[in-house]
Amino acid sequence: MKKFMAMTMAMVMAAMTLTGCGGGGAAEGDVPVIGISQYGQHASLDNCREGFLLGLEEAGLVEGVDFEIDYQNAGFDDNIATQIAQNFSANDVALMCAIATPSATACYAAAEDKDIPVIFTAITDPEQAKLTGGNITGTSDKLPIDAQLELIREMQPDAKTIGILYTTSEPNSVSAVAEYQEKAPKYGFTIEAMGVMTQAEVNQAADTMISKGIDCMTNLTDNNVVGVLPSILEKTNDAGIPVYGSEIEQVKLGCVASAGIEYVGLGKQTGAMAAKILKGEASAVDMPYETVEAFEIYVNPEAMAAMKLDAAVENAIDVTAE
Repeated sequence: MKKFMAMTMAMVMAAMTLTGCGGGGAAEGDVPVIGISQYGQHASLDNCREGFLLGLEEAGLVEGVDFEIDYQNAGFDDNIATQIAQNFSANDVALMCAIATPSATACYAAAEDKDIPVIFTAITDPEQAKLTGGNITGTSDKLPIDAQLELIREMQPDAKTIGILYTTSEPNSVSAVAEYQEKAPKYGFTIEAMGVMTQAEVNQAADTMISKGIDCMTNLTDNNVVGVLPSILEKTNDAGIPVYGSEIEQVKLGCVASAGIEYVGLGKQTGAMAAKILKGEASAVDMPYETVEAFEIYVNPEAMAAMKLDAAVENAIDVTAE
């Protein structure tokens, strides 16, 4: 009996010792954990994650020495994004990195009570998404909408109607559609916008959009839409309707062109901000989010030829030459 009691007391003492160690996702002296929550898997969001890790590395931090990564993917499921965020909070990670709005919203909610810093990326409109004003910061991928409209006008001088598919529950998409509708008349366009609730509705919405006789489509950085972009392009290619992307990866997939940013660079900028937090050089609450202003013009000559578009776009980057 005495032996049993001694073993029990030893186990209790060991548990108390572990519990008494510091938080931040690791015991004192251990490597802090960064929880990365990515809303879904497609090239743009993958590039954000790759860039984020490069940004940490370029800031002098070494994985396995200065930080560990717990990477989780929600598969475009809001409920799973919430579960991931709650698990990060329960495990007391040192920092949460959220890629795309649903993941950022979930992480912000889960981290708030524990004051865990959250850094986001690939958020078009952080204000609209209510991702400001707390222990949260990051980078915005706000679309260069004027440049995109100029590009479409240059490539399709006679076009009148631009179709946009978007998720109605996605604040960034709602904000971007409103800006397109405001600015399109200046370039001689009208916008035919069609909202969906889930990714499962996107293909049917694309069929309906094509039936409306639009001259082209332009994408946002809407994850539900981008996640099924190849199937959308099959439909639009059969109908002879050009689709314009919002960044380089969409053009690589078969969109004709895009005025957009490069997402590895966006991720790097986010990683550099996260490094300052981990080093104690800054806090998320005092660090304003940053908006990437620079953009490039990307073209896919093969996709253009298939759509009989032969406009020579000045200073454009040929994605098929990479």
